[in-house]
Amino acid sequence: MLISNARPWGGNASDITIEGEKITAITAHDPSRQLEAGDVDGRGRILIPSFSDVHVHLDSTRIGLPFREHTGRPGVWGMMSNDRENWRNAEIGLNERVAGTLERMIARGTTRVRSYAQVDVDCKLEKYEAVAAAKEKFANEAEVQIMVFPQAGILLEPGTEKYLEDALKAGADVMGGIDPCELDRDPVRHLDVVFGLAEKYQTEIDIHLHEHGTQGVFSADLIAERTRALGMQGKVTISHAYELGSVNEATSRRLIDTFAELDIAMTSVAPSTSNHLSLAALTEAGVRFGLGEDGQRDYWSPYGNCDLLDRTWQLAFVNGFRKDELIEHCLAVATIGGASIMSPDVPRLASVADRPGIAVGDRADLVLVDGETVVSTIMDRGRDRTVIHDGRVVADGLKVLSVENSY
Repeated sequence: MLISNARPWGGNASDITIEGEKITAITAHDPSRQLEAGDVDGRGRILIPSFSDVHVHLDSTRIGLPFREHTGRPGVWGMMSNDRENWRNAEIGLNERVAGTLERMIARGTTRVRSYAQVDVDCKLEKYEAVAAAKEKFANEAEVQIMVFPQAGILLEPGTEKYLEDALKAGADVMGGIDPCELDRDPVRHLDVVFGLAEKYQTEIDIHLHEHGTQGVFSADLIAERTRALGMQGKVTISHAYELGSVNEATSRRLIDTFAELDIAMTSVAPSTSNHLSLAALTEAGVRFGLGEDGQRDYWSPYGNCDLLDRTWQLAFVNGFRKDELIEHCLAVATIGGASIMSPDVPRLASVADRPGIAVGDRADLVLVDGETVVSTIMDRGRDRTVIHDGRVVADGLKVLSVENSY
């Protein structure tokens, strides 16, 4: 495949040759070169790596359904209970909702996904199986990892641990945890289960951490301690953690250095808080950092529209970024940053100026999108997109090509 007249990371007009799943050549654009069947006319659009949504809850989606009044109650347990009370009564079935949401994400340029699948005594493996079915349906269009997620905690309801293990036996890719102190109120036992099951089934770990202040720092320290003791460097992610910067500057610096030392990755959904650890400082220290949309217009909140370019804008906005380099860095986080969490073969971002993912030898997971510059693309969030996964065009004009009637 030839991608003609595209601007990698907003640079000069280029012709990009793809053979199999890899980029094999990048040359200055030759306007006299004739396109052949299967080639792509870039039309001067910006070429970026495809998006990596590494924090999404496909299993709780209401994308495509009518808007409804938000009925969630405060706190993780209150919001989780609201989901339990409503998810079975949606206008269409769970499998169709999950697959339709993944389809919509692919159409907008996301070809790498780490999705949570809630497992508990209420839904058992039903939500996991719905995410697994969507993963299989779009196996040719996207790479999907499934994280088995104890949204209701592990210790509060007898039988939860068994269902978590059943999901891992069924093939889940990542073992999840959540708020070891605040929700389960027994961080030692909670982390015993999380790390124990991950070791048993040789999976990575991803822990939701909503805890505030010194409590959040305490949990983060416990996670780091386990990571070091068990030799799980490079296999642990802490998600959210939006309050770890609230204690003091010295503690923030210590945490950043610890995460870098142990290769503990972080993901964010760009929340409206100023208490998070510095994105620039994390990157400069070498901490892998990815972006996700969290819920998708679900029973937790009305936010989320399957477009990670929108969430890239939000990441820049909540960080107060105005410099082009830092705003562009948010797009690097939304693309290669997340990819480096999903695969050890993808190098982490080296600095806030690093713009990887479009070089000879790189995997051909790419998006063409309209815009004058990378920053203008983030500000305007253009919709003229062509999506390439493993060297094949999988979506164009916000429609997945393999689906007759796109969602």
